[in-house]
Amino acid sequence: MANALDPNTSFRHDRLRQLRAFCFTAEAGSISRAAERLGVTQPSVSLQIQALERDLAITLFERRGPRIRLTPDGEELYAEAHKLVEGIDGLAGRFAEGNRPLDSGRLDIGAGESSTLYLLPPTLERFMNTHPNVQVRLHHLSVGELMEALRQDQVDFAVGALLDMPDELRYRAIYSYGLSLITPPDHPLARRDVITMRDLAGQDYVIPPQGMTTWRLINLVFQQHAIRYRIRLEVGSWEAVKRYVGFGFGIAIVSNVCLNEDTPGIVVRSLPEVFPKRTYGAMSRRGRFLSPQARRFLEMMRPDYFEPEPDTYSGLSRTGLGVIAADGADAV
Repeated sequence: MANALDPNTSFRHDRLRQLRAFCFTAEAGSISRAAERLGVTQPSVSLQIQALERDLAITLFERRGPRIRLTPDGEELYAEAHKLVEGIDGLAGRFAEGNRPLDSGRLDIGAGESSTLYLLPPTLERFMNTHPNVQVRLHHLSVGELMEALRQDQVDFAVGALLDMPDELRYRAIYSYGLSLITPPDHPLARRDVITMRDLAGQDYVIPPQGMTTWRLINLVFQQHAIRYRIRLEVGSWEAVKRYVGFGFGIAIVSNVCLNEDTPGIVVRSLPEVFPKRTYGAMSRRGRFLSPQARRFLEMMRPDYFEPEPDTYSGLSRTGLGVIAADGADAV
């Protein structure tokens, strides 16, 4: 009997379609979402996967509630197949983009408030000075809009952070920031050299929107340590949080990404080590070919960006407090 992967078999021309359906389903965690990305029907994707399972005599997915997960055989095949599918799907794009000069074209970057205000300006300035003829568009998006923009290829990549990284996206960390306490100058905690968890209890807080991942992270730490607190005021951005703390409305816990020496009217204090750091990085859709403009920008942010590194997110390791986080309304 011929081997299922033998290129001389009569069904070899269907193999790429089967592998593409399998990889897209593995990344999306859903046959319906894979079908949407492929522009085909759900039954078509299901049939391709069933044919691949039959040809290889293995089971690729197991169903757990509404989602499906890779079996060990499925994980092994995906590790081999996704690079092949991405390479073939990106072939035309590589040739087309390779014939364009780097100093032309367009670059679309997705980002939220933190990335737009604090992370991107230095790299944007360098890139635009070096490549003045590239049209750069910075898309300020909510976290939901950002995920959709990446899935629909409306942006080349996004800069920010997420608590939960979908399988269909790639992420590489670039920046890391801790959290700090900020208080009005006349607040009792402003005079404390060391802040304890007990000091944080029973205080009035100015917070960003509660859907923001930073606040979800802070709230989770409070819950784990049974810290009770009061929300005095909820405002829409980090700049507003700092300003209203300076007005005396309460204290706040903020990411160090939004703090600098020129922040007037507030006192900054270090927090206990139980508060994890947040990592910000770049993310793109798996399988998307990155243009020379996008690659150059990412290399300006991190020179070793395209050097191989272990897959940070596989299985349960895709969620982690200190690994990545995104700022809901603040997007990322």
